[in-house]
Amino acid sequence: MSLKPAVRVCRRIAEIGREAWDACASNPAYAGNPFVQYDFLDALEASNCAVERTGWGPQHLAIEDEAGAVAAVMPLYRKSHSQGEYIFDHAWADAYERAGGQYYPKLLSAAPFTPATGPRLLVRPDVDADEARRFLLGGALTLCERYGSSSFHVNFPTEDEWRWMGEQGLAQREGQQYHWHNRGYGAFDDFLAALSSGRRKTIRRERRDAVEGLEIFCLTGADLGEAHWDAFFGFYMDTGSRKWGRPYLTRQFFSLLGERMADRVLLIMARREGRWIAGALNLIGDDCLYGRNWGCVEDVPFLHFELCYYQAIEWAIGAGLARVEAGAQGQHKIARGYLPSPVYSAHYIADPALRGPVERFVMQERQGVEQEMEWLTEEYSPFRKDEA
Repeated sequence: MSLKPAVRVCRRIAEIGREAWDACASNPAYAGNPFVQYDFLDALEASNCAVERTGWGPQHLAIEDEAGAVAAVMPLYRKSHSQGEYIFDHAWADAYERAGGQYYPKLLSAAPFTPATGPRLLVRPDVDADEARRFLLGGALTLCERYGSSSFHVNFPTEDEWRWMGEQGLAQREGQQYHWHNRGYGAFDDFLAALSSGRRKTIRRERRDAVEGLEIFCLTGADLGEAHWDAFFGFYMDTGSRKWGRPYLTRQFFSLLGERMADRVLLIMARREGRWIAGALNLIGDDCLYGRNWGCVEDVPFLHFELCYYQAIEWAIGAGLARVEAGAQGQHKIARGYLPSPVYSAHYIADPALRGPVERFVMQERQGVEQEMEWLTEEYSPFRKDEA
């Protein structure tokens, strides 16, 4: 399928449309990643979360084939800050601006507010992927030059995309998260059996203590209602205000998520005597459960572990999912079966004076990250040695 060489810039994903966008985002090679689906990204825009006013100005790229149909797309934003990204470049911005440069606005391809790996160069299955990728990347770099932006960044791409972008000359950065992998478990007890005896006892005690006097609900699809979102938004606002001062997501976003993607949502909630006290929001991919947000209004020991980690594992086993990605940071996850896993980003810096130091930094950082992941796994893995 031949492609037109022109790249269209869209200030709203609605300019591309659900059918055209999802024809690219639903490529079977991407394993049903929910964060690049039209409904998720449009909900962020429609609820005023990812819009110009909040520093997330949509600049989505679209390429058409010779028949005029959308053949490939890239989620792209013009950012006036580095908040809500989870790949940290604040030091680069500070150094550049102290030297007299202007780091913002920059261009970013990512799923807003979402530290989850997924495709960023979305190509319709019947289209030549390499050609489409070149057009998308070329379009982003041209836009970077046209705007006079300091840089273009791609956060949490797939490993395949990351390696391809490295071949195109982008700086390759590597970080780490903590993911749980399903080793063919039939039940949660099978997972526990793979752990050392000490960890099994600890997890059983934590689970028992966490749920004492509570009811736990795993809600998805038609089970989700506005009352659940009201309660969860309260948890989200309380936790967000304490952690980073200004939560990113609006109440409307959660309603839109429930309205448009209920079958992709797993909301794990805890209730005491008829009152909701805590909850964990997950999104469901074809092969992965993605943990996103957590909050509570009552401090219960180990309840965070129960709702965010153990319930997620138990649900993923029951659904036959291959892994659970529990979000950014947190070495405490290792003891609960979530082992270090690499995540990626790719970066183009326009000014050679900044580009050289950034390229040297990410190369050195990558070596350190890989060594740390290996060391953490060897030293702190909770799995029995014969299960490692």
